[in-house]
Amino acid sequence: MSVPYLTPDWPAHAWVRAAFTLRTGGVSSPPFDSLNVGAHVGDRPEAVDENRRRIGRHLGLPGEPAWLEQVHGKEVADLDSAVATARADASFTHRAGHVCAVQVADCLPVLLAARSGSAVAAAHCGWRGLASGVLEATVRALGVPAGELYAWLGPAIGPAAFEVGAEVRTAFLAQDARAAAAFAGNSRGRWQCDLFELARQRLAQLGVPAVFGGGVCTQSDPQRFFSYRRDGRCGRMAALIWMAKARRGKASSAC
Repeated sequence: MSVPYLTPDWPAHAWVRAAFTLRTGGVSSPPFDSLNVGAHVGDRPEAVDENRRRIGRHLGLPGEPAWLEQVHGKEVADLDSAVATARADASFTHRAGHVCAVQVADCLPVLLAARSGSAVAAAHCGWRGLASGVLEATVRALGVPAGELYAWLGPAIGPAAFEVGAEVRTAFLAQDARAAAAFAGNSRGRWQCDLFELARQRLAQLGVPAVFGGGVCTQSDPQRFFSYRRDGRCGRMAALIWMAKARRGKASSAC
């Protein structure tokens, strides 16, 4: 059975492959129906394993994705290291055959690719991760000048659906007053938060000039997307990025 997914609309190098899985095409039962990739949400392990196998086969992945234990922090896993940590909210690689992956169900996935096709990364960006500096940590760990990166913002909860308290706004404004543009007050005395805008601001401050995607809301489209804010107990989708070919002169685990 085919696995539906979105592909980034960006000018990444031909060696770079990326995908964002949707919620259909798998074997999980409600409330994880049906292509849940999260092993931590209470779904049957055998269903998660089969869903991950389907994704791997359909996308032609060169290896098993690095499924991280995400904690809404800023740790970045180096997939090229023999001692890469699994407890992280981002990962990167300079080698073909390694697949970066983040799991989301409202949080913002950000994919990064060197224009040369020499490196890729994936970051899990909820508001806590963004505020703690996960994007800054990922760009720094990737080791590619920010001006030579492409970024893609995947589906996430949109500002019309993402209501937060004043403490969230305060956390961002304490770092940069320009973050005020990402918050709109509502009639309940709380704030509507725009994760896409916050990520764009952070990337601009880092010097990443080419940012694509953004604006697709997970909460408002139950047919295609899981949403924790909408449903509570639910599955997870995956944003994946990898290189299909090794850089010239570099060893590759896919060779």
